[in-house]
Amino acid sequence: MSVISESPLALVAPGPLSTADEHRHPTPAWILVCLGILSSAAIAAACWISGHVHADTTLQTAARFLHVASLIVGLGAVLAVDWFGILWLLGKRRLSDITSTACALQVPIWLGMAGLVVSGLFLRPNLGSPLTLIKLGLVFAVTVNGLYAHRLGQLLERRDGDTPVPRRLMVQSGLAAAVSQTGWWGATLIGFVNSQS
Repeated sequence: MSVISESPLALVAPGPLSTADEHRHPTPAWILVCLGILSSAAIAAACWISGHVHADTTLQTAARFLHVASLIVGLGAVLAVDWFGILWLLGKRRLSDITSTACALQVPIWLGMAGLVVSGLFLRPNLGSPLTLIKLGLVFAVTVNGLYAHRLGQLLERRDGDTPVPRRLMVQSGLAAAVSQTGWWGATLIGFVNSQS
């Protein structure tokens, strides 16, 4: 699913801040909470719908292909953003490099997540399986984390290139990246295990 971005910076805008932008406030928390609620409702609706869809073999094959393609697009974009984040933490890239990379890759991340949800409707997920429920929990975590990462990205983007990023913000960004990677890879592993049974 990234809605839900999976990366701590997946929703930031590129480029230097203008004087008008310097006074711009981050997205209000209430908007992010509303998006989190809507995203959770969409995931729940997708689960309910999947139990009522009876796809034939051809449609399941097409859905399986779309599922894998969406995974490649979404997870690949998340990996790129998080890799640039690691390089930044190691001092090998500028903060502006990661914010511009994250901005460029936000659409593939969210499209990948949406493709996973839509294609999952036709793959007959076993909602009685504990592994499937864990996978859904990971998808939910990645979604909420993506909204949190959006907020962190806005805070990082506002930093002047000459001033150091506060340690707390760096730790929060690292934790968001860890949640992102755990969620994406965990859901991928569970999906693979489920496909073998």
